[in-house]
Amino acid sequence: MTNQSEALKTPGATADLNQWLEYISKVHDKPMELGLERMKAMIERMGIEFACPVITVAGTNGKGSTCAMIDSILRHAGYHTGLHTSPHLIRFNERVVIDGKEVDDERIIEAFNEVERARGDMTLTYFEFTGLAILRIFQKAHLDAVVLEIGLGGRLDAMNAVEPSCSVVCSIDIDHTAYLGSTREEIGLEKACIYRMGKPAVCTDPNPPKSLQEHAHVLFAPLHVYGRDFHTYKHHGLFDFEIQMYRPTPEVVDWRNLPMPSISGAASLQNAAGALAALALLNAELPITRSAVVEGLESVNIKARYEMVKQADQNGASVIVDVAHNPQAARVLAANLTADGDPNVETWAVFGMLRDKNMEEVSRTLMRHIDRWFVTGLPGVRGASLEELRAAMKQAGVDETKIADFASVDEALRAALELSKHEEPGAVRIIAFGSFVTAAAAIESLRHDVREGAVVR
Repeated sequence: MTNQSEALKTPGATADLNQWLEYISKVHDKPMELGLERMKAMIERMGIEFACPVITVAGTNGKGSTCAMIDSILRHAGYHTGLHTSPHLIRFNERVVIDGKEVDDERIIEAFNEVERARGDMTLTYFEFTGLAILRIFQKAHLDAVVLEIGLGGRLDAMNAVEPSCSVVCSIDIDHTAYLGSTREEIGLEKACIYRMGKPAVCTDPNPPKSLQEHAHVLFAPLHVYGRDFHTYKHHGLFDFEIQMYRPTPEVVDWRNLPMPSISGAASLQNAAGALAALALLNAELPITRSAVVEGLESVNIKARYEMVKQADQNGASVIVDVAHNPQAARVLAANLTADGDPNVETWAVFGMLRDKNMEEVSRTLMRHIDRWFVTGLPGVRGASLEELRAAMKQAGVDETKIADFASVDEALRAALELSKHEEPGAVRIIAFGSFVTAAAAIESLRHDVREGAVVR
């Protein structure tokens, strides 16, 4: 009997990136199968290794921002860098960035071909196949530093097969309970498994689970915790950073009068602290100056983290997108909405989530910040239907008279913008949130809305 992999036909020489991605999504009979055995075997088979420092970053929230800040600072220090983050919003190329620029389709397809030739009869998940290609691209680029976002949990994520020089765990909260456990202690241990024997370890969660601390101790990995071993102090729109390091000998590093990160959000300073801690701990291998830190923080950019993509104008209200997709991210979004709030401005939400997320708790966290809801189901096997999301919102206690139903994010956003034209200019702001899928669809809707002239910045 022919297995699924054998039945598939490898894309031909003229296949484009989308055709390759469609093929890769079908190579393995399960979309996701956690474990590092296949990844480690393929890394050895392909001879993938790095002569430069590798920084890995995990956590419930804040991974992408932390990675982006590390990469930006290193680039402004003159280093040749590779940055991997996941998932992407619009284009797969967002996942593989060299020196601040997305790698083009041709190089990605070339790497896919290399993985395809090397795997033989081994089936690989989408994340393993694409991850190997990204690592091959970075290897061939002869980089000075590699920054890798570690996805689901940490321990069994494909990218955790790479050996890091320093590892950062960001905030820790309840998410992906089917895979990681239902408590912070269980989840913290999963994430702590990105730490390595004797290598510097960072945790930006000021209250790290005991399991994470104990795992670092077992590994003799010097653990640096935000609020205990490294600190930030805000003053006059700036901040100071200070870290007490323990290897090879005790040393204090501090950078004064730094600009607040250009990434918006209540957690941006905490994430910046984690990035700076990692860079301070690697200063022997990757020396950086204060000016590189300043320039890196001022210029860093990451999409869909409380990002305003449309200003209020004759085409309706302002639009903010945020990927907030779990309770902790919802609390950060609520803090951002409060900080930017105005009693004379209503907040309308374009809302869609994945069914494996805590829809009820996200709704409960944000319901007192939202005046009107424009709700939709999301496509794909993981997308929550409109009925599922509505049921969760009802359980959370959201006022049903404030909810309107739509068939897609595009329709929901168009309806909200159209209605906002009847309000006073600046009287409404729209927040599109709940998933990377929701944020991406909102950005695409604006980008292609030639009729109304809306343009994302």
